[in-house]
Amino acid sequence: MKWSLKLGTVAGTEVRVHVTFALLLIWIWVMHYRIGGPPAAWEGVAFVISVFLCVVLHEFGHIAAARHFGIKTPDITLLPIGGLARLERNPAGPLEEFVIAIAGPLVNVVIAGLIVMAVGGALGLEQLLAPQDPRVDFLARLAGVNIFLVLFNMIPAFPMDGGRVLRAILAWRLPWARATTLAARIGQSIAVVMGIFGIFFSPLLILIAIFVYFAAETEAQGIELQAISDGTSLSDVMITDFATLGPQARVGEAVELLLATSQSEFPVVDEAGRFEGLVTRGSIVQAMKERGAGAPVSAVMRRDVPTVNEQSPIDFSMKLMQDARSPAVPIVDCSQRVVGLMNYETIGELMMLRNADERFRPGRRARRSP
Repeated sequence: MKWSLKLGTVAGTEVRVHVTFALLLIWIWVMHYRIGGPPAAWEGVAFVISVFLCVVLHEFGHIAAARHFGIKTPDITLLPIGGLARLERNPAGPLEEFVIAIAGPLVNVVIAGLIVMAVGGALGLEQLLAPQDPRVDFLARLAGVNIFLVLFNMIPAFPMDGGRVLRAILAWRLPWARATTLAARIGQSIAVVMGIFGIFFSPLLILIAIFVYFAAETEAQGIELQAISDGTSLSDVMITDFATLGPQARVGEAVELLLATSQSEFPVVDEAGRFEGLVTRGSIVQAMKERGAGAPVSAVMRRDVPTVNEQSPIDFSMKLMQDARSPAVPIVDCSQRVVGLMNYETIGELMMLRNADERFRPGRRARRSP
């Protein structure tokens, strides 16, 4: 995930923390400092570290359940609203989804239960409801935080566990893509309500609501794209009518193509049609400003853009584009000649067609000879 820092690797899973986690640290530190000064603030730091460990254990609950079903977990990212374990593949069915989603909150239930047993009768409801108050016993606050993590994560909104539990329940009756879309819309509605409450009670709640809203949208789009990808290769949907540039071409020629076509990205290919680089609208404009129309496109093109085989699935192309932060990827044939392009506009059009008709499946079409 973007804006995250690697802390280490545990049992083959990379542990990362999102920079927005600092918001939680600052909030706890300030609240403790205002109530009890520097000593309370430092105790607050220790408290946050303890909460941090509870969140890590929560995520490893998901990891243990996922590995039980043979699903690897490359990394987990800690966020202000909890953690996010990235699975190598989606669960195979509703049961796997349900077990993996519920395993994390169950870890927090166990932690809270153990603390309550350890503290005994000295722990009251009032203490559990004041995790931000340094005057309350440390363990009582930690138990309260774990209870809060359970309740908060079970809100039926992506990327929280409750959203995945809701999708699993819906998927017992509905197709997976439909269940995801419905769960995402419910989650977004909850995010809107959360944001309205945040206006009156807490700015942090507004930030969480924004994150939840867009995370739900991302989840829904990912599943829609996967549904389109099933049984469909790039050769069925790629752009086949496109202009290219030679490595000796000048920026002025790229400008002419930019104005004469609807393209925003132009592959640079050698005489045999093999990919050498990619120039985009942004790089063309910048080159005109800094180098002039006579500059060679080879000096301003991106060389780190990956190529994709024409038989690759669509979602694989999307992942490569995201990882490379490229607006497009060239599709090549067995001879490594560029035969097509895939960009975000094409993917957006596929999504719109899918939303218009869930039965939509891209069909094969004739290709332009390069």
